[in-house]
Amino acid sequence: MGDRRQSRELALQALFFLDMNSSGDVQADVAAFCLENEAELTPTIQPFFMELVQGVVKTLNKIDPLLETYSRNWKVSRMPVVDRNIMRMAAFELMERPDIPPSVTINEAVDIAKKYSTRESGPFVNGILDRIREAIGR
Repeated sequence: MGDRRQSRELALQALFFLDMNSSGDVQADVAAFCLENEAELTPTIQPFFMELVQGVVKTLNKIDPLLETYSRNWKVSRMPVVDRNIMRMAAFELMERPDIPPSVTINEAVDIAKKYSTRESGPFVNGILDRIREAIGR
C-alpha cells in the first residue's frame, strides 16, 4: 500500500475519532490520536495525514454544505459516519489540492469506502463526489 493511501486511511480513522469522541479540543484530540498511532505515522505518512485532518477540520464549514447540497436528500448528520468522513476528506482534496487529479481523489475515496464501509458505500460516495467535482469545476 502506498504512502498516500496509508495517510488517507489513517486520516479517516482520525476524522472518525474526532466525529465520534471529540472532547471539544481538536488539537488535543488529534495529538492523542497521533500518540496512539505513532508506529503507523511514519515520516513519509504523517505530513499528508496531518494536511488531510487539519484541512478537513479547518474547512468543515465549507465541506458539509457541499456534501448536503450534492447528496440529494441526505443530511450530513444522517450519513454513515465512515462515509461522511471519507467524503469530507475527498472534498477537501478536490477543493484544496489541484495537484491531485480529481479521478485519483475519487477513486481513492471509493476504494476506501469499499474497504471500511458497506457494499452500497462505493456508489454513494462516487456519486456525491462526482457531483461536487463538477460543481467546483474540476
